[in-house]
Amino acid sequence: MERRRRGHTLAAASVLAASSGMASAQVLATEVVASGFALPVFCTAPRGDDNRLFVVQQRRFGRGLVRLVDLRTGRLQIEPYLDVGAVGTGAEQGFFCMAFHPRFMQNGYFYVKFAAPAVAGVSAGDVFIVRYRAMGGDPMAAAADPASARVILKIAQPESTHNGGWLGFGPDGRLYLATGDGGNANDTTGGVSFPPYHTPGIGNAQDLTDNILGKVLRIDVDGPDGEPGTDDDDGFPADADRHYVVPPDNPYVSTVNTPEVWANGLRNPWRCSFDRETGDFWVGDVGQAEREEISRNLGNVPSRNYGWRCMEGTRCTGLAGCTCNAPELTMPLYEYDHTVGCAVVGGYVYRGAAIPWLRGTYFFSDFCTSAITTFRPGAVGVGEVVDRSVELDPPGAISNVTIISFGEDSRGDLYLVDQNAGRVLRVVKPGPKVDCNANGRHDEGDIAAGISADVNGDGIPDECQSPCPADFNVDGGVDGADVEAFFGAFATGESTADVNADGGVDGTDVERFFIAWEAGGC
Repeated sequence: MERRRRGHTLAAASVLAASSGMASAQVLATEVVASGFALPVFCTAPRGDDNRLFVVQQRRFGRGLVRLVDLRTGRLQIEPYLDVGAVGTGAEQGFFCMAFHPRFMQNGYFYVKFAAPAVAGVSAGDVFIVRYRAMGGDPMAAAADPASARVILKIAQPESTHNGGWLGFGPDGRLYLATGDGGNANDTTGGVSFPPYHTPGIGNAQDLTDNILGKVLRIDVDGPDGEPGTDDDDGFPADADRHYVVPPDNPYVSTVNTPEVWANGLRNPWRCSFDRETGDFWVGDVGQAEREEISRNLGNVPSRNYGWRCMEGTRCTGLAGCTCNAPELTMPLYEYDHTVGCAVVGGYVYRGAAIPWLRGTYFFSDFCTSAITTFRPGAVGVGEVVDRSVELDPPGAISNVTIISFGEDSRGDLYLVDQNAGRVLRVVKPGPKVDCNANGRHDEGDIAAGISADVNGDGIPDECQSPCPADFNVDGGVDGADVEAFFGAFATGESTADVNADGGVDGTDVERFFIAWEAGGC
């Protein structure tokens, strides 16, 4: 993404096309999950893996790495999970992101996107999509197998900027990736594309004849047998730069050179996402001189045109390529001008279980200001626009924060990637953390997500409680001996007297014990 930093002024987001609405009275907080990263740029986790978070490092000594965090302890594994090797170090280059196959927990496959180092006589590195597999095919292995690398797609990149920083699987099981327009102002790269020619005068993003820059691409990495890693994954055996199958329902499948295109009209998409509940597609597209925009594709329908380069947000640029404000263009749901920020960081619609009132809220930030904003999307426009910058300010000085990305874990909990401080933070409710089962999560979230049972409805995971708290001495009966045993432990502050499992021994434990004891049972 573009790095036109102008300092870390925490400015409230302004809206040009939608009213801001009333600020929510409910507040949030963050907690540091792990630190010690060098230029972290993204984090994610496969569905079904509740205890690990995978953090992408943009580059470390010129190499792109994936680091592994144990969410139960916050421990950062010393050895990298994956080293993709040397990556481009110019401008906006490096290692961008990764995405796990929907059946990663069964097959161990995942995909990465990075810019390769520049070669002699070329000012920018090509962008690669590469498939890897966990060591031995074991999804719980502590490392990926470097020998499993398979290039899925090579994208010729004419400049060192506007690479587009995202790939991910949609609800349909297809792999989507967002590409930038190739760099340079006003999409004027000269049309270096794939293949290397294009229609002059309209820019890459609007060229649908032979060009995959400035697009959303949709490809099938499984092939007809529905499994990755088999021979039928490759629909272009004669092309060394393409190893995938084009889905037959892609909108331009009948064209010779752009069958993988799903949507077009993007400048430099920095972070896209799918709403876990609705399947809607979201994209944050970095603007050029005046506007930053966030767009939503309801139901992720094909053939969307997001308007660049004839439009920057809702502003007509006067450039050729499309007709400004034409009905076939998809207008941004939200935009802000460069008095507020200069490089949008697209985020996610929150669908986690830990904060029920937050569900359906979209998060985004700006790289230049690190302001964090939320809104509630409506059928048309947005509401409840709230500047969350202060309440989500990570521990430490505001001036040291650089939010470069958001991320989700297996459960849908939301994370912030603070590049400047080299740390990853989780969005949580304010207040002390209660984690009786020591899994690194708030107990309330464990219960809400269905990870922990709470049969008696007391808000405490059942695994943290005695099957029969009234039978304190565990002799099979409930009588005066249990009272004596409980107060003996209570007087000395023993952990066994923490009946309500809140991390302390106090009067609430006495109350909870006697409620059970007087009931005469469990």
